[in-house]
Amino acid sequence: MKRTYNFNAGPSALPFSVLQEVQAELLDFRGTGMSVMELSHRSKDYDAVHNHAKALLYKLMAIPENYEVLFLQGGASLQFAMIPMNLLSQGKTANYILTGSWSEKALKEAEKLGNTFIGGSSEDKNYSYIPALDQLQIENDHAYVHITSNNTIFGTQWHQFPDTNGVPLVADMSSDILSRPLDVSRFGLIYAGAQKNLGPAGVTVVIINRDLLANIPEQLPTMLKYSTHADSNSLYNTPPTFAIYMLSKVLEWVDQSGGVEAIAEQNQVKAEMLYDAIDQSNGFYCGHAEQASRSLMNVTFTLADKELEAEFLQQAKAEGFVGINGHRSVGGCRASIYNAVPVEAVEALRDFMLKFKAKN
Repeated sequence: MKRTYNFNAGPSALPFSVLQEVQAELLDFRGTGMSVMELSHRSKDYDAVHNHAKALLYKLMAIPENYEVLFLQGGASLQFAMIPMNLLSQGKTANYILTGSWSEKALKEAEKLGNTFIGGSSEDKNYSYIPALDQLQIENDHAYVHITSNNTIFGTQWHQFPDTNGVPLVADMSSDILSRPLDVSRFGLIYAGAQKNLGPAGVTVVIINRDLLANIPEQLPTMLKYSTHADSNSLYNTPPTFAIYMLSKVLEWVDQSGGVEAIAEQNQVKAEMLYDAIDQSNGFYCGHAEQASRSLMNVTFTLADKELEAEFLQQAKAEGFVGINGHRSVGGCRASIYNAVPVEAVEALRDFMLKFKAKN
């Protein structure tokens, strides 16, 4: 079977070996005579899957014991509202650093729920860079500071994180979680939709310092309180069992691949291939992001000639490259090279870019 070169921004590529494992046990999960999709979420068989996924996250991310891992639904977009609902108390102000469309959307939700402040922004240059750490405005009385660690649309990424002087740092890591080593203790809360680096769509991972669970407003609806899910091991209601099963499989793959450190090395190699092709093209390809802010997950670029750009995208599709079109809001080209995108696929795209330039 011939597989396409999948550069979709999300849902995105999954490890082929994981797909094969899932296929093999889809109809009979570990001798139960049922698919994993048919298991009761209160059964011992599913409980083992659920807790295995949690344990692997603690291991792979070196999550401290005073943090809780939650498996929620609603995607990162629901977290845009849940975070201020739970953490933005009356009279306090939430600080948002704007680096792209997703941080804008997070801010808009928070504005509906309380006081907000923009502590930094790169909107002045079409979100082509990450603001300098010494230019950020952070006050000690802020409820939290929110960042988006990787910006899929514009192709930028935080390579250093701000020192918030004890103010909880909240990060949307939907598109780069598990892509590089991370000191979780620097964050009050990390959240990530699964559909880029963790598995298929359906489950959202939240990693929260337990200290933040102590002051959650009692009047919040039950399902919108982090404490509800922390107290019930994310089993208050029926969880997305198949998505969590898939998450556990992807986490096993990361572990077997050498852990986050090995994954990070491979991600660096993949990104350098494409950025070198852009930088050495004498302006034929133009990167969107400033070099110091370039993402290792989403390589965004345009062609100087717009007619050639359309031809490039058309030929890329014909050659089996899927998902190369830039986001509808900015256009151009984008290659999303998440953890599961193999080096061979990136090599093939790099070679295609070089050949296309040589012919034109």
